[in-house]
Amino acid sequence: MAERAALEELVKLQGERVRGLKQQKASAELIEEEVAKLLKLKAQLGPDESKQKFVLKTPKGTRDYSPRQMAVREKVFDVIIRCFKRHGAEVIDTPVFELKETLMGKYGEDSKLIYDLKDQGGELLSLRYDLTVPFARYLAMNKLTNIKRYHIAKVYRRDNPAMTRGRYREFYQCDFDIAGNFDPMIPDAECLKIMCEILSSLQIGDFLVKVNDRRILDGMFAICGVSDSKFRTICSSVDKLDKVSWEEVKNEMVGEKGLAPEVADRIGDYVQQHGGVSLVEQLLQDPKLSQNKQALEGLGDLKLLFEYLTLFGIDDKISFDLSLARGLDYYTGVIYEAVLLQTPAQAGEEPLGVGSVAAGGRYDGLVGMFDPKGRKVPCVGLSIGVERIFSIVEQRLEALEEKIRTTETQVLVASAQKKLLEERLKLVSELWDAGIKAELLYKKNPKLLNQLQYCEEAGIPLVAIIGEQELKDGVIKLRSVTSREEVREVGRKAKGQRMYAILAGPCPFKT
Repeated sequence: MAERAALEELVKLQGERVRGLKQQKASAELIEEEVAKLLKLKAQLGPDESKQKFVLKTPKGTRDYSPRQMAVREKVFDVIIRCFKRHGAEVIDTPVFELKETLMGKYGEDSKLIYDLKDQGGELLSLRYDLTVPFARYLAMNKLTNIKRYHIAKVYRRDNPAMTRGRYREFYQCDFDIAGNFDPMIPDAECLKIMCEILSSLQIGDFLVKVNDRRILDGMFAICGVSDSKFRTICSSVDKLDKVSWEEVKNEMVGEKGLAPEVADRIGDYVQQHGGVSLVEQLLQDPKLSQNKQALEGLGDLKLLFEYLTLFGIDDKISFDLSLARGLDYYTGVIYEAVLLQTPAQAGEEPLGVGSVAAGGRYDGLVGMFDPKGRKVPCVGLSIGVERIFSIVEQRLEALEEKIRTTETQVLVASAQKKLLEERLKLVSELWDAGIKAELLYKKNPKLLNQLQYCEEAGIPLVAIIGEQELKDGVIKLRSVTSREEVREVGRKAKGQRMYAILAGPCPFKT
């Protein structure tokens, strides 16, 4: 420290000498010589780490959320949770990190995106990549064979973030899963019904749910000539068809993954088809595909699934799409993904490319991977891509300049004259005790105009005014903030109960 201080003093003195020579208009050679000495001293000194500028920012792929943004998020979460509960789901929670070995080998090529935590001399840990694998571990560990659960929590992926499209490294997933042995396709149909209910309720635009089956994919790969060892890697390539052209996917399969061009062409004949139950029936008659046992089972289940979807009234929202592959290793049967058909196009809005907004499928073998005896628990579930939904809703509200309330305060306790703080404190306490959402300004003698302005800014609909005359008459005046008109006069003795009756209705979300 003392050595650095001495060097700093030398730099200071040398700097003064250079400035002095320049003022004296000394020779260029002399000035140049002294400047070189100054630079040499500065190089010896090096940067002062204690004085380096600290950049205040969130880590890459993460963000903060303002009260306004959180109000939107809470509203979206409320729609989702109410739907999950309407379908009889229980809620669980699991740790944000798991043993590394729990997560490895479950996500195919995406395993490279798992965040590993630094070894602290104990267990090797990783941040959870999704909520499905921890759920399977939870079932096996607790020897559960039957549960309908939902779980809303953050997950972590070391991905290349695209913030404007709702792709982050830290983000929420909203999962619903049904575990247990049941008759075919009934739980699967309910999962698709839930997906449609939520997306319709959120009003984010027209959507389509693509459906396929991993058994159909595997059967298709087999009859096309793909070796067993390449099933998963080719599946991962096919899964990119919603983002890139068939030619690019074919080039990847042939050039990077060593697939024969004629095999890729045969795959292309299948994966570019999509339709409804008629396509399922057509493929059941396909001379090659119908000879594959796996594909035949998958097609039979899909035909049954479409019957149930028709009964649920959502068959018009579903498309059987042979290009849907879902790259995760743990899927074993039906898979599905919801995409927006078109981005919302209301006045002033920018087009949004947010991709899929929900996905899921059947994974009958995952729990068995964790069970010591390999006992399987059939599972099917879905995950809502809430971050992408938030991006749509936020941009829509910004374009419309729509005001969103960030609090739920129903009434502000205000005073019309000075020296009424005690009365305001007593009244607001009684309102809180009666279950009413109430506030007051933290000033002894606030001006009435300032109190009303606060209500307007915060979107508080009512103000309870205490004044000298009101105290004499034993009443409290309730006034509408927007119209400034008196709504009701409440007697002092029954103010808690009476005001509760007036304010008991739900607080408006928007002003």
